[in-house]
Amino acid sequence: MPIVSAILKVENLSISFSSNEKEVVALSKLSFSLEKGKILGIVGESGSGKSITALSIIQLLPAAASVKEGKIFLCEPGKPDKNLLNLEPEEMRSLRGKRISMVFQEPMTALNPVITCGKQVVEALQVHFNIGKQEAKNRTIDWFNKVKLPDPERIFYAFPHEISGGQKQRVMLAMAMCCEPEILIADEPTTALDVTVQKEILLLIKDLQKNFNTSVIFISHDLGVISTIADDVLVLWNGEQVEYKAAAALFIHPEHPYTKGLLSCRPPLDKKMIRLPVIDDFLPKDNNQPPDVNIILNSLTIAPTEATKNLQSKPSKGIPVLEVKELTVHFPGVKNWWGKPKYWIKAVDGVSLSVGQGEIVGLVGESGCGKTTLGRTILQLQASLKGKIIFEGKEIHSLNSQEKKRLRQRMQIVFQDPYASLNPRLTIGKAIEEPMIVHNLYGNRKKRLEKIEALLEQTGLKPEHLSRYPHEFSGGQRQRICIARALALNPSFVIFDEAVSALDVSVQAQIINLIRELQESMQFSCLFISHDLSVVKFISDRMLVMHQGKIVEHGSPDDIYHRPTQPYTRQLIEAIPKITY
Repeated sequence: MPIVSAILKVENLSISFSSNEKEVVALSKLSFSLEKGKILGIVGESGSGKSITALSIIQLLPAAASVKEGKIFLCEPGKPDKNLLNLEPEEMRSLRGKRISMVFQEPMTALNPVITCGKQVVEALQVHFNIGKQEAKNRTIDWFNKVKLPDPERIFYAFPHEISGGQKQRVMLAMAMCCEPEILIADEPTTALDVTVQKEILLLIKDLQKNFNTSVIFISHDLGVISTIADDVLVLWNGEQVEYKAAAALFIHPEHPYTKGLLSCRPPLDKKMIRLPVIDDFLPKDNNQPPDVNIILNSLTIAPTEATKNLQSKPSKGIPVLEVKELTVHFPGVKNWWGKPKYWIKAVDGVSLSVGQGEIVGLVGESGCGKTTLGRTILQLQASLKGKIIFEGKEIHSLNSQEKKRLRQRMQIVFQDPYASLNPRLTIGKAIEEPMIVHNLYGNRKKRLEKIEALLEQTGLKPEHLSRYPHEFSGGQRQRICIARALALNPSFVIFDEAVSALDVSVQAQIINLIRELQESMQFSCLFISHDLSVVKFISDRMLVMHQGKIVEHGSPDDIYHRPTQPYTRQLIEAIPKITY
């Protein structure tokens, strides 16, 4: 695709990694250009080469990576193009941050946890400009205002852990933009953020790009997000460039089966489906022609009359598995000199709900609304101030410790971060077997191993994975392991707490399909927690909307999406990225 006023050109870039005397190709003959003042979207799944492309431009590749061939030119009118791959480290350092800047995917790991947010931006300014501390502080606070941080003075002296995820991402944007670079690389800057915060960050990047005429490379796994921000789109698959064209052309007429698959993986909002399509559905089999997209989507779509019939034929059977009545959880706010709280934060504020036998209830809301606290309190991982939790007809608070231990066998949870919830020192076989041993299930080790192998097969893994450690798996595989561990005790109730929020849309589709299949076959009840209304709408029989510790709306997913009664619900719906071409 010809670019008239390119500020950056990548030509035939190939990068490999050396691992155990083997060479793994990460990028193969990648070529693209970035136009002055435009936004280029780079999209693909994890492992497609998106982040490696960004790191090669800014020259921060890991030691195991080596550039096999190619050139990366930084262009300036009236001057010869500068090949970044040939620059000395000192010269590259002078460009990095000043002419080319980067916002990394995870702000908590990109920010120094022991240095205040303001000081980190001040440091970036003083490295590139000969200014004093006061001038650097003034510029930092000015940038905190530009990125629309609330109370910039307070955040200047705050540490990263003292501010929210969206605020951390704004601090990263201020740090990246404070030297007014010509090129900004944003690597998955909205992954795992609430849809409302994501929308704010996208609008902010567009505003900064227009106000400073910055050229932006925006990296994402979500074509819905890319469609709202990019002028041009580059699609990567297994390190290869499969499609590269103007955004409108790509979304109206995608050519490659992989692009069509990415576009189809997100849960649809306008129809009901048997299952979500996945990438493999669209790829050619045995060197044949790729299947027709419309035929695949039509085969998976449930007719409106059939969807209504299915909904009506799924009433709650018998007494609810779970009943929550007026549950209240408060956390202490800032404390005075005597250690007494000046105020209390109402994390869960008089919540009542029920989950029927074999029912999936979706709980949706932004971070901080109390979703996770509610889930943890139901499982007795968090103490409540008042209220009742009745599980399988028994009031939990009245049970003794032995009875609560037996209860835990019947109530399980799958956490948001699968890597953090798995012991890195245990093989996955031992991690799944551990709760079986605690609850004295299946009699002996041979029977336990048979059960574990069956669970691995059910969750799309292989028996030979038993002896591997968590770091040897991808994010999607680790989440499958956590699901297998949760189901190892044959629970009647499972909480999925943001179990798909940080996954690629294609992997997300696989995990959502897996949860649906397992729930239908094993008939456990389920509370599915997410900030993404489109995911909750697809998977749920009933939906609850939570805001500031309260349930503000409940009903069928279709009713809540098509006929919301609360302004907050409408705000969540409007924030869902939609492809409008």
